[in-house]
Amino acid sequence: MATVILAVVTLILAGYIMWHRLGLSPDYDFGAGAYFYADDPAIQELSERQAYVTYVPKWIHYVLFFSWGALMWLLWKWVDRRK
Repeated sequence: MATVILAVVTLILAGYIMWHRLGLSPDYDFGAGAYFYADDPAIQELSERQAYVTYVPKWIHYVLFFSWGALMWLLWKWVDRRK
């Protein structure tokens, strides 16, 4: 029942946002891409180094990403067993 309520509320909110054109930039005419960050003409000015700089090695990011995935999978298995 909670899933149905959440789905209905989500659809109503999405319709409200689209109907009232919230987040739409009137300066851009990109169709669906005119929303907030999508298809920003200035995005080409950002190189990979300017957008995000970190001193943490890339392999640590991968380990953290896959560890989080494994943890969520184990949590899902635990929740599923408790049914």
